[in-house]
Amino acid sequence: MPSRPDPKAIESALLGGEAVYTREQAIELAGADNELAGRIWRALGFPNQGDDTVTFAESDVESLRIANSLVQEGVLDEEGVVRFARAMGQTMARLADWQTSILSTLIYQEGEDSVSPLMNQVKELLPDVERLLLHIWRRQLAASSARTLAVMSDNDAVPNYYPLVVGFADLVSFTTLSRELDEVELAGVVEGFEATAADIVASGGGRVVKTLGDEILYVADSPAEAADIALRLASGVKTHVEVPDVRVGLAAGPVLTLHGDVFGTTVNRSSRLTSFARPGTVLIDESLAESLTDEEGLQVVRVRARHAHGLGLIQPYALRRNFEPAG
Repeated sequence: MPSRPDPKAIESALLGGEAVYTREQAIELAGADNELAGRIWRALGFPNQGDDTVTFAESDVESLRIANSLVQEGVLDEEGVVRFARAMGQTMARLADWQTSILSTLIYQEGEDSVSPLMNQVKELLPDVERLLLHIWRRQLAASSARTLAVMSDNDAVPNYYPLVVGFADLVSFTTLSRELDEVELAGVVEGFEATAADIVASGGGRVVKTLGDEILYVADSPAEAADIALRLASGVKTHVEVPDVRVGLAAGPVLTLHGDVFGTTVNRSSRLTSFARPGTVLIDESLAESLTDEEGLQVVRVRARHAHGLGLIQPYALRRNFEPAG
Protein backbone atom coordinates (compact mmCIF):
# COMPACT_ATOMS: atom_id res chain seq x y z
CA MET A 1 0.00 0.00 0.00
CA PRO A 2 1.49 3.37 -0.96
CA SER A 3 2.22 5.84 1.80
CA ARG A 4 -0.19 8.70 2.21
CA PRO A 5 1.01 12.30 1.80
CA ASP A 6 2.14 14.05 4.95
CA PRO A 7 -0.66 16.40 6.19
CA LYS A 8 2.01 19.03 6.90
CA ALA A 9 3.18 18.82 3.30
CA ILE A 10 -0.39 19.27 2.06
CA GLU A 11 -0.87 22.26 4.36
CA SER A 12 2.39 23.80 3.18
CA ALA A 13 1.43 23.35 -0.48
CA LEU A 14 -2.01 24.88 -0.01
CA LEU A 15 -0.83 27.79 2.15
CA GLY A 16 2.10 28.60 -0.09
CA GLY A 17 4.69 27.88 2.58
CA GLU A 18 5.39 26.09 5.83
CA ALA A 19 4.15 27.17 9.23
CA VAL A 20 7.07 29.07 10.75
CA TYR A 21 5.54 31.49 13.27
CA THR A 22 4.01 31.18 16.70
CA ARG A 23 0.88 33.09 17.59
CA GLU A 24 2.81 35.89 19.28
CA GLN A 25 5.25 36.20 16.38
CA ALA A 26 2.48 36.36 13.79
CA ILE A 27 0.59 39.05 15.72
CA GLU A 28 3.75 41.12 16.20
CA LEU A 29 4.73 40.89 12.53
CA ALA A 30 1.21 41.88 11.46
CA GLY A 31 1.20 44.82 13.86
CA ALA A 32 -2.19 43.72 15.16
CA ASP A 33 -3.86 43.95 18.55
CA ASN A 34 -3.60 40.69 20.48
CA GLU A 35 -7.29 40.51 21.42
CA LEU A 36 -8.52 41.46 17.94
CA ALA A 37 -6.25 38.88 16.32
CA GLY A 38 -7.71 36.18 18.57
CA ARG A 39 -11.26 37.22 17.74
CA ILE A 40 -10.53 37.18 14.01
CA TRP A 41 -8.91 33.74 14.23
CA ARG A 42 -11.89 32.29 16.11
CA ALA A 43 -14.35 34.02 13.77
CA LEU A 44 -12.64 32.25 10.88
CA GLY A 45 -13.52 29.00 12.64
CA PHE A 46 -10.17 27.94 14.08
CA PRO A 47 -9.40 27.00 17.70
CA ASN A 48 -7.12 29.02 19.97
CA GLN A 49 -3.43 28.21 19.63
CA GLY A 50 -0.81 28.10 22.35
CA ASP A 51 1.65 30.99 22.38
CA ASP A 52 4.60 28.67 21.70
CA THR A 53 3.01 26.50 19.03
CA VAL A 54 4.33 27.05 15.50
CA THR A 55 1.10 27.24 13.51
CA PHE A 56 1.17 30.24 11.20
CA ALA A 57 2.59 30.66 7.71
CA GLU A 58 3.63 33.87 5.99
CA SER A 59 0.24 33.98 4.26
CA ASP A 60 -1.49 33.99 7.67
CA VAL A 61 0.59 36.99 8.75
CA GLU A 62 -0.23 38.86 5.55
CA SER A 63 -3.95 38.15 5.93
CA LEU A 64 -3.92 39.41 9.52
CA ARG A 65 -1.99 42.48 8.41
CA ILE A 66 -4.70 43.24 5.82
CA ALA A 67 -7.52 42.73 8.34
CA ASN A 68 -5.78 44.99 10.84
CA SER A 69 -5.27 47.70 8.21
CA LEU A 70 -9.02 47.78 7.57
CA VAL A 71 -9.48 48.82 11.19
CA GLN A 72 -6.54 51.21 11.31
CA GLU A 73 -7.65 53.01 8.14
CA GLY A 74 -11.23 53.31 9.36
CA VAL A 75 -12.73 51.18 6.60
CA LEU A 76 -14.34 48.89 9.19
CA ASP A 77 -14.52 48.95 12.96
CA GLU A 78 -13.41 45.93 14.99
CA GLU A 79 -16.91 44.44 15.09
CA GLY A 80 -17.19 44.85 11.33
CA VAL A 81 -13.90 43.04 10.73
CA VAL A 82 -14.93 40.18 13.02
CA ARG A 83 -18.30 39.84 11.26
CA PHE A 84 -16.53 39.90 7.90
CA ALA A 85 -14.12 37.19 9.07
CA ARG A 86 -16.98 35.06 10.37
CA ALA A 87 -18.86 35.30 7.07
CA MET A 88 -15.77 34.39 5.08
CA GLY A 89 -14.76 31.63 7.48
CA GLN A 90 -18.13 29.90 7.49
CA THR A 91 -18.55 30.18 3.73
CA MET A 92 -15.06 28.98 2.92
CA ALA A 93 -15.23 26.15 5.47
CA ARG A 94 -18.27 24.72 3.75
CA LEU A 95 -16.72 25.19 0.32
CA ALA A 96 -13.53 23.47 1.46
CA ASP A 97 -15.52 20.55 2.89
CA TRP A 98 -17.38 20.15 -0.41
CA GLN A 99 -14.16 20.18 -2.40
CA THR A 100 -12.48 17.74 -0.04
CA SER A 101 -15.44 15.37 -0.27
CA ILE A 102 -15.14 15.43 -4.06
CA LEU A 103 -11.46 14.56 -3.76
CA SER A 104 -12.09 11.77 -1.24
CA THR A 105 -14.76 10.33 -3.54
CA LEU A 106 -12.23 10.18 -6.38
CA ILE A 107 -9.74 8.45 -4.10
CA TYR A 108 -12.43 5.97 -3.00
CA GLN A 109 -13.31 5.21 -6.62
CA GLU A 110 -9.76 4.95 -7.95
CA GLY A 111 -8.03 3.43 -4.93
CA GLU A 112 -5.28 4.68 -2.65
CA ASP A 113 -2.73 4.46 -5.47
CA SER A 114 -4.38 7.62 -6.78
CA VAL A 115 -3.71 9.72 -3.66
CA SER A 116 -0.29 11.11 -4.61
CA PRO A 117 -1.15 11.74 -8.28
CA LEU A 118 -4.36 13.48 -7.27
CA MET A 119 -2.58 15.67 -4.73
CA ASN A 120 0.00 16.65 -7.35
CA GLN A 121 -2.84 17.51 -9.71
CA VAL A 122 -4.50 19.63 -7.02
CA LYS A 123 -1.30 21.61 -6.51
CA GLU A 124 -0.98 22.20 -10.25
CA LEU A 125 -4.60 23.33 -10.54
CA LEU A 126 -4.57 25.56 -7.47
CA PRO A 127 -3.70 28.83 -9.28
CA ASP A 128 -6.49 28.31 -11.82
CA VAL A 129 -8.97 27.39 -9.08
CA GLU A 130 -8.02 30.55 -7.16
CA ARG A 131 -8.72 32.70 -10.22
CA LEU A 132 -12.02 30.92 -10.79
CA LEU A 133 -13.00 31.37 -7.13
CA LEU A 134 -12.19 35.08 -7.26
CA HIS A 135 -14.21 35.56 -10.44
CA ILE A 136 -17.26 33.75 -9.04
CA TRP A 137 -17.08 35.85 -5.87
CA ARG A 138 -16.91 39.07 -7.90
CA ARG A 139 -19.80 37.91 -10.08
CA GLN A 140 -21.94 37.07 -7.05
CA LEU A 141 -21.00 40.35 -5.34
CA ALA A 142 -22.00 42.31 -8.43
CA ALA A 143 -25.36 40.55 -8.62
CA SER A 144 -26.04 40.97 -4.90
CA SER A 145 -25.11 44.65 -4.98
CA ALA A 146 -27.39 45.29 -7.95
CA ARG A 147 -30.33 43.56 -6.23
CA THR A 148 -29.80 45.46 -2.99
CA LEU A 149 -29.50 48.85 -4.67
CA ALA A 150 -32.67 48.17 -6.65
CA VAL A 151 -34.79 47.78 -3.50
CA MET A 152 -33.08 50.26 -1.19
CA SER A 153 -35.04 53.34 -0.19
CA ASP A 154 -34.19 56.53 1.67
CA ASN A 155 -37.15 55.72 3.92
CA ASP A 156 -35.81 52.33 5.03
CA ALA A 157 -36.03 52.19 8.83
CA VAL A 158 -33.94 49.01 9.11
CA PRO A 159 -31.00 48.10 6.84
CA ASN A 160 -31.25 44.88 4.83
CA TYR A 161 -35.02 44.66 5.39
CA TYR A 162 -36.71 44.23 2.02
CA PRO A 163 -39.80 42.64 0.46
CA LEU A 164 -39.11 39.18 -0.93
CA VAL A 165 -40.92 35.96 -1.69
CA VAL A 166 -39.63 33.12 0.47
CA GLY A 167 -40.01 29.46 -0.46
CA PHE A 168 -39.44 26.27 1.51
CA ALA A 169 -39.39 22.89 -0.23
CA ASP A 170 -38.91 19.62 1.61
CA LEU A 171 -38.94 15.91 0.97
CA VAL A 172 -42.03 14.18 2.32
CA SER A 173 -41.47 11.20 4.69
CA PHE A 174 -37.72 11.79 4.78
CA THR A 175 -37.46 10.29 8.28
CA THR A 176 -39.02 7.05 7.06
CA LEU A 177 -36.74 7.02 4.04
CA SER A 178 -33.68 7.50 6.25
CA ARG A 179 -34.56 4.28 8.08
CA GLU A 180 -34.98 2.31 4.86
CA LEU A 181 -31.73 3.33 3.14
CA ASP A 182 -28.13 2.97 4.20
CA GLU A 183 -25.96 6.06 4.62
CA VAL A 184 -24.52 5.96 1.10
CA GLU A 185 -27.92 5.54 -0.55
CA LEU A 186 -29.42 8.29 1.60
CA ALA A 187 -26.56 10.64 0.74
CA GLY A 188 -27.22 9.98 -2.94
CA VAL A 189 -30.89 10.90 -2.54
CA VAL A 190 -30.05 14.10 -0.67
CA GLU A 191 -27.37 15.11 -3.16
CA GLY A 192 -29.72 14.46 -6.07
CA PHE A 193 -32.48 16.51 -4.45
CA GLU A 194 -30.18 19.43 -3.64
CA ALA A 195 -28.60 19.50 -7.10
CA THR A 196 -31.88 19.31 -8.99
CA ALA A 197 -33.63 21.80 -6.70
CA ALA A 198 -30.74 24.25 -6.97
CA ASP A 199 -30.87 24.05 -10.79
CA ILE A 200 -34.62 24.70 -10.78
CA VAL A 201 -34.28 27.68 -8.44
CA ALA A 202 -31.40 29.25 -10.38
CA SER A 203 -32.98 28.74 -13.80
CA GLY A 204 -36.18 30.35 -12.52
CA GLY A 205 -34.44 33.52 -11.34
CA GLY A 206 -34.40 32.67 -7.63
CA ARG A 207 -31.56 32.25 -5.16
CA VAL A 208 -30.88 29.34 -2.84
CA VAL A 209 -30.36 30.62 0.70
CA LYS A 210 -29.45 27.28 2.24
CA THR A 211 -30.05 23.56 2.08
CA LEU A 212 -30.76 21.43 5.13
CA GLY A 213 -30.54 17.89 3.81
CA ASP A 214 -34.20 17.20 3.13
CA GLU A 215 -35.13 20.87 2.79
CA ILE A 216 -34.20 23.83 0.63
CA LEU A 217 -34.87 27.50 1.39
CA TYR A 218 -34.94 29.97 -1.50
CA VAL A 219 -35.98 33.54 -2.23
CA ALA A 220 -37.15 35.36 -5.34
CA ASP A 221 -37.80 39.00 -6.11
CA SER A 222 -41.04 38.58 -8.05
CA PRO A 223 -44.19 36.60 -7.16
CA ALA A 224 -44.38 35.09 -10.66
CA GLU A 225 -40.80 33.80 -10.52
CA ALA A 226 -41.28 32.37 -7.04
CA ALA A 227 -44.51 30.64 -8.07
CA ASP A 228 -42.99 29.09 -11.18
CA ILE A 229 -40.03 27.79 -9.16
CA ALA A 230 -42.34 26.32 -6.51
CA LEU A 231 -44.48 24.48 -9.03
CA ARG A 232 -41.42 23.14 -10.81
CA LEU A 233 -39.99 21.95 -7.51
CA ALA A 234 -43.22 20.20 -6.56
CA SER A 235 -43.51 18.41 -9.89
CA GLY A 236 -40.06 18.47 -11.43
CA VAL A 237 -37.72 17.11 -8.77
CA LYS A 238 -39.38 13.70 -8.76
CA THR A 239 -39.03 13.38 -12.53
CA HIS A 240 -35.27 13.96 -12.33
CA VAL A 241 -34.35 12.19 -9.10
CA GLU A 242 -35.67 9.09 -7.36
CA VAL A 243 -36.89 10.91 -4.27
CA PRO A 244 -40.13 11.08 -2.31
CA ASP A 245 -42.72 13.70 -3.15
CA VAL A 246 -41.79 17.33 -2.59
CA ARG A 247 -44.08 19.90 -0.98
CA VAL A 248 -43.57 23.65 -1.07
CA GLY A 249 -44.70 26.66 0.96
CA LEU A 250 -44.46 30.26 -0.29
CA ALA A 251 -44.94 33.54 1.55
CA ALA A 252 -44.44 37.16 0.52
CA GLY A 253 -43.48 40.07 2.72
CA PRO A 254 -40.62 41.95 4.37
CA VAL A 255 -37.53 39.87 5.12
CA LEU A 256 -34.37 40.65 7.06
CA THR A 257 -31.30 39.47 5.14
CA LEU A 258 -28.30 38.96 7.39
CA HIS A 259 -25.06 36.97 7.03
CA GLY A 260 -26.35 35.14 3.97
CA ASP A 261 -29.54 34.03 5.72
CA VAL A 262 -33.09 35.37 5.89
CA PHE A 263 -35.19 36.04 8.98
CA GLY A 264 -38.63 37.25 9.95
CA THR A 265 -42.30 36.41 10.06
CA THR A 266 -42.42 35.91 6.30
CA VAL A 267 -39.82 33.15 6.57
CA ASN A 268 -41.67 31.49 9.44
CA ARG A 269 -44.97 31.67 7.57
CA SER A 270 -43.41 30.01 4.53
CA SER A 271 -42.07 27.18 6.69
CA ARG A 272 -45.47 26.59 8.31
CA LEU A 273 -47.19 26.54 4.94
CA THR A 274 -44.78 23.83 3.83
CA SER A 275 -45.73 21.69 6.81
CA PHE A 276 -49.43 22.14 5.91
CA ALA A 277 -48.96 21.24 2.23
CA ARG A 278 -49.79 17.80 0.88
CA PRO A 279 -47.16 15.82 -1.04
CA GLY A 280 -46.59 17.24 -4.51
CA THR A 281 -48.47 20.49 -3.83
CA VAL A 282 -47.74 24.17 -3.25
CA LEU A 283 -49.39 26.34 -0.60
CA ILE A 284 -49.04 30.13 -0.60
CA ASP A 285 -50.05 32.87 1.82
CA GLU A 286 -52.78 35.46 1.33
CA SER A 287 -50.43 38.26 0.32
CA LEU A 288 -48.91 36.19 -2.47
CA ALA A 289 -52.33 34.90 -3.53
CA GLU A 290 -53.49 38.48 -4.14
CA SER A 291 -50.43 39.11 -6.34
CA LEU A 292 -50.98 35.95 -8.40
CA THR A 293 -54.76 35.97 -8.81
CA ASP A 294 -54.63 37.44 -12.31
CA GLU A 295 -51.37 35.75 -13.35
CA GLU A 296 -51.86 33.93 -16.63
CA GLY A 297 -51.57 30.17 -16.45
CA LEU A 298 -52.00 29.92 -12.68
CA GLN A 299 -54.87 28.94 -10.42
CA VAL A 300 -55.12 30.20 -6.84
CA VAL A 301 -57.62 28.24 -4.74
CA ARG A 302 -58.53 29.11 -1.17
CA VAL A 303 -58.30 26.16 1.24
CA ARG A 304 -59.07 25.63 4.91
CA ALA A 305 -57.46 28.12 7.29
CA ARG A 306 -54.94 26.65 9.71
CA HIS A 307 -53.65 27.72 13.09
CA ALA A 308 -49.86 28.07 13.32
CA HIS A 309 -48.19 28.32 16.71
CA GLY A 310 -46.70 31.77 17.17
CA LEU A 311 -48.31 33.10 13.99
CA GLY A 312 -52.00 32.74 14.71
CA LEU A 313 -54.49 31.82 12.02
CA ILE A 314 -53.02 31.44 8.52
CA GLN A 315 -55.17 31.45 5.41
CA PRO A 316 -53.44 29.22 2.84
CA TYR A 317 -54.13 29.06 -0.88
CA ALA A 318 -53.32 26.15 -3.16
CA LEU A 319 -51.28 27.14 -6.20
CA ARG A 320 -51.72 25.17 -9.42
CA ARG A 321 -51.11 25.50 -13.12
CA ASN A 322 -53.82 25.77 -15.74
CA PHE A 323 -51.48 23.80 -17.98
CA GLU A 324 -48.24 21.88 -17.79
CA PRO A 325 -45.21 23.86 -19.08
CA ALA A 326 -43.15 22.41 -21.88
CA GLY A 327 -39.94 20.73 -20.76
